[in-house]
Amino acid sequence: MPRKILVTNALPYANGDIHLGHLVGYIQADIWVRFQRMRGHSVHYVCADDTHGTPVMLRAEKEGLTPEQLIDRVHGEHLRDFTAFGVAFDNYHSTHSTENRFYAEDIYGKLRTGGLIDTRSIEQYYDPVKEMFLPDRFIKGECPKCGAADQYGDNCEACGAAYAPTELKNPYSAVSGAKPVLKTSEHYFFRLSDERAVAFLREWTRGTNAAGERRLQAEAANKMKEWLGEEGENTLSDWDISRDAPYFGFEIPGAPGKYFYVWLDAPIGYLASFRNLADKRAAAGETIAVEDYTDSARAAAAGTEMVHFIGKDILYFHALFWPAMLKFAGYATPSQLCVNGFLTVDGAKMSKSRGTFITAHSYIAQKLNPEWLRYYFAGKSNGTMEDVDLNLDDMIAKVNSDLVGKFVNIASRCAGFIGKRFDGRLGEFDASFELDYKLKWHSAFKTIVLAYEERDYGRALREIMHLADIANQYVNDHKPWELAKQEGQEARLHAVCSTALTMFRDLTCYLKPVLPALAFQVESFLAIPAMRWQEQWAPLPNGHAIQPYSHLMTRVERKQIDALLEANRESLAPAVTSAPVKEAKDAKVASSQQRHAEKQQHATQSAETAAAHISIDDFTKVELRIARIVNAEHVDGADKLIRLQLDIGETDDAGAPKPRQVFAGIKSAYDPASLVGRLTVMVANLAPRKMKFGMSEGMVLAASDPEGQTAGLFLLSPDAGATPGMRVK
Repeated sequence: MPRKILVTNALPYANGDIHLGHLVGYIQADIWVRFQRMRGHSVHYVCADDTHGTPVMLRAEKEGLTPEQLIDRVHGEHLRDFTAFGVAFDNYHSTHSTENRFYAEDIYGKLRTGGLIDTRSIEQYYDPVKEMFLPDRFIKGECPKCGAADQYGDNCEACGAAYAPTELKNPYSAVSGAKPVLKTSEHYFFRLSDERAVAFLREWTRGTNAAGERRLQAEAANKMKEWLGEEGENTLSDWDISRDAPYFGFEIPGAPGKYFYVWLDAPIGYLASFRNLADKRAAAGETIAVEDYTDSARAAAAGTEMVHFIGKDILYFHALFWPAMLKFAGYATPSQLCVNGFLTVDGAKMSKSRGTFITAHSYIAQKLNPEWLRYYFAGKSNGTMEDVDLNLDDMIAKVNSDLVGKFVNIASRCAGFIGKRFDGRLGEFDASFELDYKLKWHSAFKTIVLAYEERDYGRALREIMHLADIANQYVNDHKPWELAKQEGQEARLHAVCSTALTMFRDLTCYLKPVLPALAFQVESFLAIPAMRWQEQWAPLPNGHAIQPYSHLMTRVERKQIDALLEANRESLAPAVTSAPVKEAKDAKVASSQQRHAEKQQHATQSAETAAAHISIDDFTKVELRIARIVNAEHVDGADKLIRLQLDIGETDDAGAPKPRQVFAGIKSAYDPASLVGRLTVMVANLAPRKMKFGMSEGMVLAASDPEGQTAGLFLLSPDAGATPGMRVK
């Protein structure tokens, strides 16, 4: 049945450029949208600039602009960059809009009527020079734990400590430099700690949508479980949703001088952009029933979906505040959150000094093909919250090998013969290859479809490149360049080249969600309509006329990448010493989590750099084996352990499987039921260890940050095709 889906991306903040780290999530969403449309589903894809808050207000003041002038300019720059990378929103709007004001006031009013809004007095730091209350990110001072200077009001970047702004030593305003004073103000709170909200969020974060899919990835659901606590606990705090004037945003109805906090109206921008799209379409005579997606009862009856693509740094807001706001205001809650990790470059955090803090615009200005990056990011995406590493040498190798050496190479080796020898018309499909073609393509189709659906684009591309290998092998086996020299082989040459171009068409279709611009070129070259997804392909017909072939993609050269790094190193160097305030939203939870994650990542990399090398002999002493988890269960009396039974291919004297017992400290990250049947990697020759709960006969491997807290725990899994007992070498 055709699906009806509203897809959104996280709203970029209108206080800085789009950089390659941003593009990870936008490219992932755009690929999924294109795939769904090629399958025949109805998809509305919207986004907007997130425009409100103190940073925008202060930056506009610094540049001598009104906030409205600043956000208008940035809106154009952001849309330019997204368009250049093929991220094709149906509508790109702004949270500073009449639609956003309407939805913000409507949701707030319904929450207030439902008894979920409180007012209370709080004490905050106040800048007596600027005459404004200061968000935590705009207060600096000495860390109360380690004494490091110039630390932010919520988190120390030197030692990683978290604290309240009032704990800073010698605090000062990052806006004016003045010493802040404590001042009391009345604030408005959304009662997130209300038992109704807690009960709803426990179910929502762990449950499935109408299609039976988990609303949250396993890693995200585990993180929510940490924040929500165990059954019977109430660990949530009420959420401060107001800010005092001066503030760029929407004034709260009935509360002069009080404004909605930016994180209240930011996600509402999804609904506002969708409404704005519907109004534009209505003016053109097309109807979009917005309430079928936004109203709780109507969405359930219509079977619509709302899917958000976000980064893991804003999971807290999207998995707690946002669904609770929607639920208790009578709006439809999201069907699914698709959460992506951060971007690293060459294994390290993006760096302005090294030129790896790369803006989208600089990439385009250097005339690099944006579809190189789309392909590479897709190949690194597996549908989880894992970080994506942009290894620049690896990107060069993958693009040149896969796209130029395998994919485009099929057409470049065969199209010329069709043009020169057969007047640009295709011949018969090779009958001797037809059965093999149908079987292999049909088998791959199901794998590719499922991988795209699950946003495991890396798996999809591996399968597509396997088909490309088959196509290239066919060309290599039949050697059209030799057939062209032999008398009496005209018909054979015609069939071989025509068959290869049919396979090239199929590969293009499978790659089209990732490489839309290249696919459009191929459709023009092959003179075929825009390709849709289909399970069984008919060969391109005998006599079909194609256009003259022109080169479709160039190779990536290392000198191009070096020029890109140099351009960013030069253009971004002044930003290191300019504004005293970082270009970030005043979102305490998100910013502190991200900075802590970055700090831990840096510590890990430093430790790895400093570690002594080992020899190959040292490595081969560790016997790593593929293991299947045949059973998993909680361990009574153990806070962290799960008891695993692991099949590594061993049998008893009767030939029956003989699993090993291993105790793993992964209870905080995994539900035992979700582990059964999964493949992982274990150390098979670790000496057995007698524990309080029994004998542990090995160790499973998992990845984490140094403390095993910030990013969570992630069991290692082998690629498809691995079987229990295989040696990892």
